[in-house]
Amino acid sequence: MASSSASLLHSSALAPAFSPPDLRRRLPPPQLDLRSRRRRAPGVSLAASSSAASPEVEKQPSPSPAPPDESTLSAVAESVKVLKQAAKTRKVPAAELLSALATIKKAKLDTSAFFETLGGTESPGRTWMLIFTAQGRLEKGSYFPVTAVQRFDAAGQRIENGVYLGPVGSLTFEGRLSWKKKILAFVFERVRVKVGPLGPLEIGLGGDTSREPSTKDPFFVWFYVDEEIAVAQGKGGGTAFWCRCKRVPV
Repeated sequence: MASSSASLLHSSALAPAFSPPDLRRRLPPPQLDLRSRRRRAPGVSLAASSSAASPEVEKQPSPSPAPPDESTLSAVAESVKVLKQAAKTRKVPAAELLSALATIKKAKLDTSAFFETLGGTESPGRTWMLIFTAQGRLEKGSYFPVTAVQRFDAAGQRIENGVYLGPVGSLTFEGRLSWKKKILAFVFERVRVKVGPLGPLEIGLGGDTSREPSTKDPFFVWFYVDEEIAVAQGKGGGTAFWCRCKRVPV
């Protein structure tokens, strides 16, 4: 069940229109240039084609996106309030949560502090309870019906994903993670099964434990993280939000 929850939660520098004069001087001889013109539709700039192929132009970095404006930040703040209320009461209608998640995802916020906020600065990291999951393009969603908790350890580069059923038992997966920009990729290494009062049974999942997780593995793309709630989309396209919680005793 924990695995299904994780799977559920599973962007070009434009060449300038004209080359600088020094690039135009390096164009092929006139006879080649004329043959090239006959193969091109009228109105297409050869200078633009030359620029697009220039390694010097291709190395130019893409401009950084503009920061959100005041109205966007205000809308995000209101949406965060909605999510926090839902985490406390589980009574906010799903339609309101879907709208709040859409607003947060569109905002393109600064993600530089997300990983530390999500996983803390010391092991064993921080724990987050899954509150609500939404499918696809946020057409529908629901509160998660059981206690599912993820632990993210930024210092130790570890992750734990568990489903807890009280005295009945629990199922947890543990492994390693990596963080790049706003993507947290992970690979599980072992699973623990606990039934009733019996001690947990641990089973190794094998695999190369030295390999760094990448986007070929399960991952989350994070859109919002503060000290209370977090919003992410999984590799499969589903979106969810979590709230900070205490670690669940096993």
